This record gives sequence, C-alpha cells and structure tokens, in this order.
Amino acid sequence: MTSELYKKIMVATDGSEQNKKAISYGIEFAKLSGAKLYVVYVVDTAAFASIPMDAGWEMMYELLETEGKDASGQVVELGEAQGLEIESAVLEGHPSNEIIEFAEGNDIDMIVIGTLGKSGLDRFLLGSVADKVTRNSKVPVLVVRGEVNK
Repeated sequence: MTSELYKKIMVATDGSEQNKKAISYGIEFAKLSGAKLYVVYVVDTAAFASIPMDAGWEMMYELLETEGKDASGQVVELGEAQGLEIESAVLEGHPSNEIIEFAEGNDIDMIVIGTLGKSGLDRFLLGSVADKVTRNSKVPVLVVRGEVNK
C-alpha cells in the first residue's frame, strides 16, 4: 500500500533512549505508506556559542558529530531492515530551526519527533525542541510521547 499523502517522512533523533518510540512510529508510518524515510540529527552548536573556538571546542564538536552519525546510522539500519528507502543527515545549528528548515527544504510531508530526550536543566533552559517544532513548522508534526521513568 502506498499513500499519496505521505511520500516523505522525517524522523528527528537526538540519540536518546527515550527517542526510540518516535523512531519506531516513523519507521512504521513510512512502511505503511510506502514513504521514503529521512533521519535527521542536529548538533546543537548554540551550546558552544560562549566557548572560545579552540582545540577543546573542536574535540567536543567532533564527539557530538560522531554521536549524531552513530544515532542516525542505527535508525538507517532499522529502516533498511524493514525494506525502506532511507536517507540520513547530520546538521548543525539550533535543533528546532534546523529540523524545520530541513523539512521545508526537502518537501517533507510529516515530521515525527519525540517529546522526551535531553532532559533536566538543559530542557528547562533551552525549551522543548518538540514544542518549538510543533509551534513553528508548516509541515504536519507527529509528537510521540516517550516512556516516562517513575
């Protein structure tokens, strides 16, 4: 079965355990609709804004970029195992802005994003990426609640 409504679906991942549920939804929607799946990870360079560019900054950036490639690669493997056409991208910038720009620039039909990922003080200070994407995207957004640890 293929869908005329969903030809391109994007899953935004942050590499967290809590994001796995959103990944599963994205893969399932792509499989059911016959859509191409895009996986996006954003290296949050805003976190480096106050740090002078030196060897330490470069090393931290490379570490986060590697984390992004690993996280995206895991989703690619899962999608390919389901027979999906899949493409991944590691972007840099502010996560919500980059997710929205990628979706709009690539004619994505639906964004799938999890609500829980990075948490604690980071989430409080930066605000929820899922919330910002939902409020500002012209592309429909499916927000998948992660598992809450009690």
